[in-house]
Amino acid sequence: MTKTYDQLKELTEAFAIDDEKFINGKSSASTNARKRLQEIIVLAKARRNEITAEKNARKETKVSE
Repeated sequence: MTKTYDQLKELTEAFAIDDEKFINGKSSASTNARKRLQEIIVLAKARRNEITAEKNARKETKVSE
């Protein structure tokens, strides 16, 4: 697994905890939940770019073989 993947997994788990607190009535947890979601968006875009770069590198390797 990649570092970005691990970070996404950790943030998703943290978001789930904060979201559950918010659902259960703790309004202050909404700030943390929203922050985690924003961090997830940034990391998801980074991971998407990593995947694209790796896919393109694989294509280049196949062409040169």
